[in-house]
Amino acid sequence: MTETAKRIRVLIVDDHQVVRQGLRTFLDLHEDIQVVGEAGDGESAVEMARQLAPDVVLMDLVMPGVGGIAATARIKALGSGAKVIALTSFTDDDKIFPVIQAGASSYLLKDVSPDMLVEAIRATWRGEVRLHPEIQHRLMEHAARSTEAPGSAVLPSGLTRREAEVIRLVARGQSNREIAGVLSISEKTVKTHISNILGKLGLEDRTQLAIYALKNGLADPGI
Repeated sequence: MTETAKRIRVLIVDDHQVVRQGLRTFLDLHEDIQVVGEAGDGESAVEMARQLAPDVVLMDLVMPGVGGIAATARIKALGSGAKVIALTSFTDDDKIFPVIQAGASSYLLKDVSPDMLVEAIRATWRGEVRLHPEIQHRLMEHAARSTEAPGSAVLPSGLTRREAEVIRLVARGQSNREIAGVLSISEKTVKTHISNILGKLGLEDRTQLAIYALKNGLADPGI
């Protein structure tokens, strides 16, 4: 990495010091990642996010005082552009959906491998979605309960079949480049499709689109 290359500034939030130290020790091994701070509760996390302007926040969900869901919403409200990765041990619906609605860009479990965590930090910083396989499974279960029958999903009015293909690939966590390769189109075309899709569905970003797809039966059932 050159001296002028961008380093991803990371804030670690967890109420267990040993967890924070373990994460810092591993992340410090990567030249493109810089741990700029650690917080042991949500209130401190919000204040540190305000002062340090991190690119990515690794957010535990269950902490004393202000929890991770509320802290995520407050950090997003700062408008600094910080991306939040929920990093937790919980797979309950009452944790998954609220933190995503609060603005979390990705949702990982603490048993994720260090290499996968680093890849998720880089991907989330680029604006992509990363969901732990078990979270994908939970969301698909939710989608199955929410639809009348397998394959019964109906495309929203105005959504084309090509756009539906793009949605399915976004829900799989694929990047614009990967989607372009699968569909044999340019990255610019993929970006145009995603922009049009977000406008048609009234969504703000790829995270909301991925969750919309999973909840409404528009995702590939193989994920």
